[in-house]
Amino acid sequence: MSDEMDALLQGVTDKLEVLEATLHGLGEVRGHCAAADGSVTAEVDAEGALTALWLAESVTTRAPAEVSRLIVWAAQRAAADATAQRARIIARLNDALSPISENVGGDPDSA
Repeated sequence: MSDEMDALLQGVTDKLEVLEATLHGLGEVRGHCAAADGSVTAEVDAEGALTALWLAESVTTRAPAEVSRLIVWAAQRAAADATAQRARIIARLNDALSPISENVGGDPDSA
């Protein structure tokens, strides 16, 4: 094959590897948040869906409204953590797929 074709195939292979790494990375995203006292811990996936919730025995001594507020707070913080992880993965994808050009926009004198 020609050098141009080899370069094209290598570029496509590199992009495919980046896409596969991105999909794998997104599948691994898990946001976590625990209350300072460890009474409530929440875990969410890359989509922000609650995947796990741990409640310590100590929550039984609290009012239900307080426990529910802690659960919602922990879930929201875990979702924010997952969103940040997802944003980093997507940023790496964007960086890897963005064409690098030294002269973006062309020569200002060209018509």
